[in-house]
Amino acid sequence: MISERKHHILVIEDDESIAMLQRDYLEANGFKVSITSDGTQGLHKLEEEDFDLVLVDLMLPGLDGFELCRRIRREKEIPIIIVSAKREDIDQIRALGLGADDYVTKPFSPQQLVARVKSHIARYERLTNISNVSDDAMRVIHIHDIKIDCAARKVWCRGNQVALTNKEYELLVFLVNNPDVVFSKTELFDRVWDVNSYGDTSTVTVHINRIRDKIESDITQPQYIETVWGVGYRFRG
Repeated sequence: MISERKHHILVIEDDESIAMLQRDYLEANGFKVSITSDGTQGLHKLEEEDFDLVLVDLMLPGLDGFELCRRIRREKEIPIIIVSAKREDIDQIRALGLGADDYVTKPFSPQQLVARVKSHIARYERLTNISNVSDDAMRVIHIHDIKIDCAARKVWCRGNQVALTNKEYELLVFLVNNPDVVFSKTELFDRVWDVNSYGDTSTVTVHINRIRDKIESDITQPQYIETVWGVGYRFRG
């Protein structure tokens, strides 16, 4: 659950009506909201103030959403949700690959957007609350040629460190912790993204493919993450 502290959300959106809609619904749910309509100004605000999550449009003056996402990820691990009218798979793949945690297409349900914001903040706080880290979260996992340091949130494969985004890491760890169990895309979305039926399960496929690109020697014959056709995915234990 989200704590009683009022979380601060930054909305970077150049369509004033959409920005106001996001602000109104977020404020009605107890969030503090700041808005900027320019990518460069948004980056400056992130450097000057502390935010708990950022909503980013892709088509922005100044820095576009892709470059903004790339620069945010250099310095911060806060959740990034892309909110864009661009519906093509390639745009979603690119945004997620640059470090976005989620991708919402316009037009969107304001209630579903709020649900995603709450979910991402709650999950981020659980992951970063060091005082409540369990012994299980402090362990080091070794399976095949993969090593995962759960405390440091770092992954190595065949001795080389692998750079994963937050969601790629969480998805990999979930699968590793449940070896040989087949999960559907819907189940993986519910477990890792934690937003129940609100999401687009194609996001799971994008993340699986990106993880494979980083850990598999041959993505046409995956050694670690297997596709069970018509069902879902499993990690080979």
